[in-house]
Amino acid sequence: MDPRNKENDGAGLLTDPVRNPQSAPPHIRTKRAFILLLLTLLLPGSAQVVAGNRRLGRRALQVTFTVWALVLAALVLALTNRIMLVNLVTNGWTSFILMVALILLAVGWALLFLNTLRIIRPPLLERRMRPLIAGLLTVLVVGTSGGLAYGAYMLNISRHAVGSIFASGPSLDPVDGRYNFMLMGGDAGEDRTGLRPDSMSVISVDAKTGKSITFSLPRNFQNAPFPADSPLAEVYPDGYNCGDECILNSLYQTVMENYPDLYPGSADPGAEAMMDAASGILDLEVQAYVIVDMEGFSKLIDAMGGITINVGGWVPITAGEIPGTNRHYPPDGWIAPGTQKMDGYTALWYARSREFVTDYHRIARQQCVQQAMVSQLDPATLLTRFQAIASAGEQIVETDLPQDQLGSFLDLALKAKGQPMERLTIGPPDFGTAADNFVTYPDFDEIHARVAEKISGQDAQPAAPAEEAPAGEGAAAEPEVGTDTSTDIGTETGEVADPGAGAAEEPEITQEYLQYLAEIQDDATLGALLNNNGNCSPG
Repeated sequence: MDPRNKENDGAGLLTDPVRNPQSAPPHIRTKRAFILLLLTLLLPGSAQVVAGNRRLGRRALQVTFTVWALVLAALVLALTNRIMLVNLVTNGWTSFILMVALILLAVGWALLFLNTLRIIRPPLLERRMRPLIAGLLTVLVVGTSGGLAYGAYMLNISRHAVGSIFASGPSLDPVDGRYNFMLMGGDAGEDRTGLRPDSMSVISVDAKTGKSITFSLPRNFQNAPFPADSPLAEVYPDGYNCGDECILNSLYQTVMENYPDLYPGSADPGAEAMMDAASGILDLEVQAYVIVDMEGFSKLIDAMGGITINVGGWVPITAGEIPGTNRHYPPDGWIAPGTQKMDGYTALWYARSREFVTDYHRIARQQCVQQAMVSQLDPATLLTRFQAIASAGEQIVETDLPQDQLGSFLDLALKAKGQPMERLTIGPPDFGTAADNFVTYPDFDEIHARVAEKISGQDAQPAAPAEEAPAGEGAAAEPEVGTDTSTDIGTETGEVADPGAGAAEEPEITQEYLQYLAEIQDDATLGALLNNNGNCSPG
């Protein structure tokens, strides 16, 4: 080699502004600093290969390309097999490995940025550019390494929530192409003995399309039959029929106190019994249960940021019970008609209030709340409020749904969001009226036929004429309505009985007027005025 060329090569290296910025003018040094930070942001390790420790840079690039390949594989899997991807992320071991990987990547990326700062050599920069470069570096480290660390933190929360809520057990297979889950609102409190599920429904979901049907079961339903393979079929061969004490929502505590041994190995024999009763009532195989604590339910709504409901009529917020009576003090407040953005406290009372009306009005409102929660829990809400939602769910939800099948259930939930949820109440207003006492003496052949028609899509029950009669708490009128898209519980015209008792014109319905009627205990007028408070829909 010509010695002159060797000398020229050495001189070139010494004057190269990338590796030897001291020989470059100030504006070149500034440009070099920004480029090196950009390279570390977009292609971690490339700044070291270009201007620093090449060995470190090559190793960092290997990690970078590996991560890119894994992200690309995850994207392909999300498009081709979303269920498998969710199962991998929610699996205990794979989620732990992913969490550790995110932490290591966060630390490694931060160290690369610090190494890049060393390569930049801030003392060589113009004085006014040094704080700008330092500030930009801080922002980039927080946005990259901080983002990865936060992702690991959220994944850890998810791991704990999933492990706490969901059960470990075999996967469920669809029955006749459907999954059937029982949802119960548990109402255990200091003034109650044990848990009495005051809200009961079976959610039947098409295993392919996600199309869902809610079958609501009144709390005072009697004579529930049990499938032949249920252990309770021997205890109650003629159904759960010991009179008024054997209303459906008492079965949970009855089994927990008297027959827990009938369900050996079960974590919740009461819930198993409720599933058997629901299976007999609907002639469907109910496969799993979810119990939501009603007091904690408000925390979940608050964690979501509230829900929006198109409220029907006025709904009272029930006050405490007057000692020695079966009456309550005048309501603590009222939920007004119209579109309402409800916090947890308001949504809870909207779903549970039945003062001056019937359980069927409450069931209609509960259905609206369920639909609002499903439709309004969008990805943006889930991501921005994930920690609060996961924490609330961990505290208030009990289920035997298998953790390993979470991916398939989440996939069904995403499919269900884009479709209307159909509804059928196993009692008034969809079966019978208050006069014929259907829930005490149910016609199971009729129930089974209507359930089968609803599932097959052939149910076209027309809305029946409404009965209009005022009533007090637990005994209000229960008019007939259609069940596919309406929760209307009221008169056909929306009119109510004249509350003026002979007055020339009907008083304006205001919160003050309703409170006055409650104070004078005019339950008949209140029953008529509130008879439309089941007319609701998600906002």
